[in-house]
Amino acid sequence: MTDRSSCGSVDARGLGGPWLGASWMPRWLPEGPHQASAPTPEPRADRQPSVQLDVPDVPNGLDRLFHATMGRLTAGPSPAALWLAFADWSIHLGQSPGKCQQLVEKDFRKAVRFGNYAVRLASDPACPSCIEPLSQDDRFRDPLWRETPFNLIHQGFLLHQQWWHCGTTGVGGVSRHHEQLVSFMVRQGLDMLSPSNFIAMNPEVLATTVREGGLNLLHGGANAWVDWERLSGGKPPAGTEAFRPGETVAVTRGEVVMRNRLIELIQYAPTTGRVHPEPILIVPAWIMKFYILDLSPRNSLVRHLVDAGYSVFMISWHNPTGQDRDLALNDYLHLGILDALAAVRTIVPDARVNALGYCLGGTLLAIAAAYLAREERNELHSITLLAVQTDFADAGELSLFIDESQVDYLEDLMWEQGYLGTRQMSGAFQLLRSNDLIWSRIVRHYLLGRRTPMTDLMAWNADTTRMPYRMHSEYLRRLFLSNDLFEGRYEVDGRPVALRDIHAPLFVVAAERDHVAPWRSVFKINLMNDTDITFLLTTGGHNAGILSEPGRAGRSFRMTRRPAGTRYVDPDSWSAAAPPREGSWWAAWVDWLDELSGAPVEPPAVGAPAKGYASLGPAPGRYVLER
Repeated sequence: MTDRSSCGSVDARGLGGPWLGASWMPRWLPEGPHQASAPTPEPRADRQPSVQLDVPDVPNGLDRLFHATMGRLTAGPSPAALWLAFADWSIHLGQSPGKCQQLVEKDFRKAVRFGNYAVRLASDPACPSCIEPLSQDDRFRDPLWRETPFNLIHQGFLLHQQWWHCGTTGVGGVSRHHEQLVSFMVRQGLDMLSPSNFIAMNPEVLATTVREGGLNLLHGGANAWVDWERLSGGKPPAGTEAFRPGETVAVTRGEVVMRNRLIELIQYAPTTGRVHPEPILIVPAWIMKFYILDLSPRNSLVRHLVDAGYSVFMISWHNPTGQDRDLALNDYLHLGILDALAAVRTIVPDARVNALGYCLGGTLLAIAAAYLAREERNELHSITLLAVQTDFADAGELSLFIDESQVDYLEDLMWEQGYLGTRQMSGAFQLLRSNDLIWSRIVRHYLLGRRTPMTDLMAWNADTTRMPYRMHSEYLRRLFLSNDLFEGRYEVDGRPVALRDIHAPLFVVAAERDHVAPWRSVFKINLMNDTDITFLLTTGGHNAGILSEPGRAGRSFRMTRRPAGTRYVDPDSWSAAAPPREGSWWAAWVDWLDELSGAPVEPPAVGAPAKGYASLGPAPGRYVLER
């Protein structure tokens, strides 16, 4: 396969090397290729063009360099965005005497409430708590927290936390985004100061220290040293070595049948004598390695599909470097989905394709489906979207890190290094669940001295990828900030595409506790009126909800079908009316595929060597091993 000329690799740092951007160049020099995404606007007809002096535009280059340097220090977040949010909140709070009076009254009532609890506790150690932690807060579940003085310590903290939530929300005049950001940052500070994080205030740590004679702290120190050494050396966490793709994970048999500069296409070997005639093409997100859908044999969605009698193809994305900085969303569409689709239809001729997209890969698949519909190419038999947003107006907690200031800051950081690094992305995701992913881990690993056993999903989560500068900038601006796709302004090859043009049947899966793609945001796909949509809501989060293999305990889902042309039902009404079903949603999805599929036929050959798709090596291929 040949690469498209628009995707040629260039040194986007221009004549001046990494420290000088194109803004430092004299205006009579040609602009560097990294400026292609920001063309010079046409002059207005009612304005005379100003005189252009042949002097370098120094401040812009200095700004970018400064932002990039600060971005490395802050791991990505923009100080200006945080300052603006707190300024908005504090100014409006200062102009709201009624709100301030309400907070003073709340503070007094909570003090009285806490005092009454302390008095009752003196006479009845088993008296009920004055406040209970939230359902997702497991920090104070241990019975030792009910003993004095630890009950007073954690109850006072929870009352204090509740007061701060009241103080950072409901202030008139504060923008919704700033209110969410202030509340989030205050919550991060409170989580850091939680009594569970300190040896003297945590009864579990104290009891363990006494019982083990301090060996837990010694083990915790050793754990901290190992983790620091691995982090500073750019190594993955301890234990991930046991989960290497092609050896213990991503072991479903298959062959790489196509490779270009952006993807490898894997064709998996059938495990049944006959297969359905319509192949399945899986498009994972390039923010993750593909093998989350092919982990261990027991929880591999790929293995489940081939055992169900389907021909399965998988895209494996290249992990970008600084040389790939100019890869655009349009390149991901053409070199990714469309090239893979052409290969699948060549290997399995005369068959339409069941396409599946996960997370960001599903958003790109929706763009591809709308593009194919615009071009009147009827190549998709069905579309399955797993935890996929198409409307980014309410993108959940991830939008806390996305506003004009933050995107501008990230762009300068990516401009300097050519990509968004793994630490910037993983840091943002960890902050969204800081209790689970940061502080509880510190307590468990370093204070209690206990290592959490590494699992295949944890090892995969540590196998991170990068995002090229131009693509990620376009993604943040065109999808998150402008919401161009859902509002019909997103252009492919110079013309807009519309989601409502998609007529293939849709199977859409969302997860109840998904903090990346909130299920109510995913549900907005139902606003498309011209296609048949089956919507399924499963238990779990963004990853664990999708990995819901048959036989896994505690799994359930809700599912309904909405034929084309029927009336819209809001998400809360839908949830109340859809009865829960026990078990894995995988079986329900395969049943849906079976209803759409033709009678089984002989499996297709591996690749099509005569047509340029010869076997290039066994799965999982080369790209998944890139670091």
